[in-house]
Amino acid sequence: MIFESFKPFIAPEFQVKFATEAWEKAAAAALRRKVFCEEQQIFADDDRDAIDDFAIPLVAVSLLGVVEDDVVGTVRIHPDDHEADVWWGSRLAVARSYRRLSAVGTGLIRLAVSSAHARGCRRFLANVQSQNALLFQHMHWRSLGEFELHGRPHHRMEADLDHYPPFRTPETGFLSLARLAA
Repeated sequence: MIFESFKPFIAPEFQVKFATEAWEKAAAAALRRKVFCEEQQIFADDDRDAIDDFAIPLVAVSLLGVVEDDVVGTVRIHPDDHEADVWWGSRLAVARSYRRLSAVGTGLIRLAVSSAHARGCRRFLANVQSQNALLFQHMHWRSLGEFELHGRPHHRMEADLDHYPPFRTPETGFLSLARLAA
């Protein structure tokens, strides 16, 4: 038949970087709202909090050839309020159609930890939803314990910085190629 259905296009390449452009920051905020407010219903209208006032947003931007297309993943990083050499990552969100691609989430995690490491981080922590803890463990993180946050089970996790060398050019980031997650 002429009108056969087809799978939606999934970009094969991503630029994983700090969100430096206004459109990247706006798209990252919109993706977070979609994931945490609409899909997971953890927050009512918006997931923004006081941390967003000083956190650094990171994005995975899908590429069509050399042209930027859309923000398909995001996370934010920030130093701890009390210990400057302790950094946190939070609000990791990946667009639903890109969740089967390991390159998006893992690329964001790698850049988050490595760029904080380049800024003096000696300990990198995150509160990770329990269903995602195994992914982090495969990426050289260890669980410090399980607890409930926003009505959901989470693990407080710590990255092994020996596996995340300092990355000093996060504004341009790096290219990540798509592969289907196992």
